[in-house]
Amino acid sequence: MPVLDTQKSVAEYAQLVKRLAYQLAARLPSSVQVDDLVQAGMMGLLDALNYYDESHGAQFETYATQRIRGAMLDELREADWAPRSVRKNAREIEQAIHRLEQELGKSPTEQQIADRLSVPLAEYQEMLADARGHQLVHYDDFENDDGESIAFNLADGRPSPFQLLHDEGMRASLVKAITELPERERLLMAMYYQEDLNLKEIGAVLGVSESRVCQLHSQAIMRLRSKMTDWVNG
Repeated sequence: MPVLDTQKSVAEYAQLVKRLAYQLAARLPSSVQVDDLVQAGMMGLLDALNYYDESHGAQFETYATQRIRGAMLDELREADWAPRSVRKNAREIEQAIHRLEQELGKSPTEQQIADRLSVPLAEYQEMLADARGHQLVHYDDFENDDGESIAFNLADGRPSPFQLLHDEGMRASLVKAITELPERERLLMAMYYQEDLNLKEIGAVLGVSESRVCQLHSQAIMRLRSKMTDWVNG
């Protein structure tokens, strides 16, 4: 893209950066500042302007969106925004789910998970709410600039279940894991990632509060990670 177009293009796509920043912030704790995401996103936009090659066939906005999101996610990882207690609780929940699934041969209920953690159900649900954003995934983030599958784990550096989608066996295992989610969580995942509904809209469909949707989303992601433990750790 010609240098003379850069200033005009930055102004033109600034709204795209802001929109992506607010979409991302909605999935994260309130401690994450939208302005920080916007600043990182603007750097991603500049990278997109510098490196875009229309001969590769991708539309500029598609390419820029990947660069902008990637820059924002890099900023979050570097900032290490997730408190240690959140990472610890999330890891313990995943381990509890994994062990219960092995023992029961099916997805455990919330009460069973809470019992395994030796906490009241209400406290377990608070742990789920605190883990909001601990696993941040989006179907559009599965490819890098070369079309290769990627994903991001922002909290502890371990790969998410989605990080190995380039592997056919992993992809098949993930699809199977999603189909084995409890029906309500499976529906939630489809509405959130495929239909791009927000938490409030999903709550209206499911007949629950927005905060409850947040809890269920966190739990669904942790169920997926627990199902993919062998792949993730192997």
